Amino acid sequence: MQKRPTERQAGIVELVRADGFRTIEQLAERFDVTPQTIRRDVSALCDEGLLRRRHGGVEPALEHENIAYRARKVLNVNEKRKIAALVAREIPNGASLFFSIGTTPELVASALLQHRDLRIFTNNLNVAYVAATNDSFEVTLIGGRLRNRDRDVLGPDVEAFFNSYKVDYGIFGVGGIDPDGSLLDFDEQEVRARSAILNNARQSYLVADHTKFGRNAVVRGGSVSDVSAFFTDVSPPAPIHQMITKAGVALHMPEPNTEFPTFIIPEQDT
Repeated sequence: MQKRPTERQAGIVELVRADGFRTIEQLAERFDVTPQTIRRDVSALCDEGLLRRRHGGVEPALEHENIAYRARKVLNVNEKRKIAALVAREIPNGASLFFSIGTTPELVASALLQHRDLRIFTNNLNVAYVAATNDSFEVTLIGGRLRNRDRDVLGPDVEAFFNSYKVDYGIFGVGGIDPDGSLLDFDEQEVRARSAILNNARQSYLVADHTKFGRNAVVRGGSVSDVSAFFTDVSPPAPIHQMITKAGVALHMPEPNTEFPTFIIPEQDT
């Protein structure tokens, strides 16, 4: 699939992930389109690795690696926007920030575009592109081999890059959060880069929506209790909530019926 999923396709993925399985007929009725339209959507989503076919319908794909970035950009986007707006409220003008890879950190960068004079250090080409649209921002991007699929840079040089600075805030996501509070990712290099961000930021901000709770990513690195603040869209499962409360981690969630300011997400050419 050359383009990222449509809003309907993103809705199909979220529904199937929530329920574990949906028939073509159920999806057609839910989205008020023909079964032929749903089959085309499902075929595209299976080709992208987001879902897989099962007799009579479709189920979530087995995740041996993370979903392609362009597909993740539209999954749970409303929840991620709320998280990004919460983070933006905590960042003052003139601050220095690390940004990790991931779609939620990119949305945080977008939510910060009304700020002034931020100094941003990142290995995320998507974040750098967004931040560069604010002329008052100073953006430092690590050089190295680009992961085309994710538009980011990983490797030993990235760890050295983040270890070379001490900044006010580190903004990072994760592949998953285990029920025991472990932070999980799909690649050892992702974990090492994230650890360098956490260790060299005065305030470490974990940004993750509810789908990360219990998600099966295999590489472990750190705990939710290690961060300064956790920004999410719903209350975490009880064991994790108790863990972060005991550790003194600040928990930020949107209040019910709260209206958040809209922010423009600069579009990149695809």
